[in-house]
Amino acid sequence: MDIRPNHTIYINNINDKVKKEELKRSLYALFSQFGQVIDIVAMKTMKMRGQAFVVFKELAAATNALRQLQGFPFYNKPMRIQYAKTDSEVIAKVKGTYGDKEKKKDKKKKAQEPAANLTKKPVVVSCHINTQTDVDLSPQVPDNPPNYILFLSNLPEETNEMMLSMLFNQFPGFKEVRLVPGKHDIAFVEFESESQAGVAKDALQGFRITATCAMKITYAKK
Repeated sequence: MDIRPNHTIYINNINDKVKKEELKRSLYALFSQFGQVIDIVAMKTMKMRGQAFVVFKELAAATNALRQLQGFPFYNKPMRIQYAKTDSEVIAKVKGTYGDKEKKKDKKKKAQEPAANLTKKPVVVSCHINTQTDVDLSPQVPDNPPNYILFLSNLPEETNEMMLSMLFNQFPGFKEVRLVPGKHDIAFVEFESESQAGVAKDALQGFRITATCAMKITYAKK
């Protein structure tokens, strides 16, 4: 029997060798393309290994993510995604249906708070931020002539090739991501053509891999 649509999606068959914090950041980068992600729960206990929950603010975003990413090769394993059986506590509170559960779960919730706080950790990351960040992210980012290679900057320290590949391989013509050794905040992404690179550039300009680091994308210098 099908589970009814839900703001929270349940994912399993995840590669359990990935560290929890990296897993959460990668899930955030992948799923926030579809809408605002308000919580990610991933635990490394024996019972919960290889599984995660992603909570969206909007139901449509959860539905879209489930359809688009079903079977997506995440760390070389196809993700299996379905709606969670019940609303997450976060959504239940927003809907006002949390009610009587609150007292029963009070002790349990306190025990879970440190885990919940971990989802907010990516907010405290080191990326090059200045007071003009918002100005820099406007469509008038100084750019070079069109190129099939994109130059990414203002990336958070935790950025890895997997995260960027997940973001860019949804666009036609994607070839590869190249990180720069010793420089965590920049990278190059290669496409088959200038026009395909341009589509990805416009779509992901200002995308926030973490809450504080908005990615800047320009054409690479020829």
